[in-house]
Amino acid sequence: MRIRSRSTQLLALAFVAAASLPAAAQKPAGDTPAATFSGGAATAPGKAMADGTLKTSATVVGIEAATRTVTLKRQDGKVVSIPLGEDVRNFDQLKVGDKVSVEYSQAIALELKKTKGVAGAAESGKLTRSQPGQKPGGQAVREVEVLADVVQVDAKKKLVTLKGPAGNMVDLAVEDPEQLKNIKKGDQVLALYRESLAVKVEAAK
Repeated sequence: MRIRSRSTQLLALAFVAAASLPAAAQKPAGDTPAATFSGGAATAPGKAMADGTLKTSATVVGIEAATRTVTLKRQDGKVVSIPLGEDVRNFDQLKVGDKVSVEYSQAIALELKKTKGVAGAAESGKLTRSQPGQKPGGQAVREVEVLADVVQVDAKKKLVTLKGPAGNMVDLAVEDPEQLKNIKKGDQVLALYRESLAVKVEAAK
């Protein structure tokens, strides 16, 4: 799932999306990774939770006002250029030497529902942008709630097949045998998903 705000995506895309966790983990000792990651997971009877946060930063090393292109040097030393659309407020406040920091987080919670309801999905979002005269930046938050039907439980393969409100089928791996015992065909799973992307620009010190 992706946050659909172009103003935050454009600032983060080149140096966050490219900074995948596996690549960062494979760097030799002593090198600065493109991003740092933290997260965790927890389970309880009929419930499961997982979350993670990706943080990275870059420095503005070039600005081309005519094409609204900003050149950034990531924390791992790689230089990338990003064109910013008109929806990025306060472009003229950007200066060479400014530091751009990005924090992207995801969280998902699953809960087994024994009561029967109508499978469905609800989505909400919020976008906060910097005020006029401030450095560009802001935060985008997206929340999705989905109620899915359990249509098959394969104990040998440790797989639970869910049917979403649009009829799409998804296989969910359940490694905990105690969790698997709680799930039966005809049950429902409530999934709560939340993601946020915060972009902050600070003046050079």
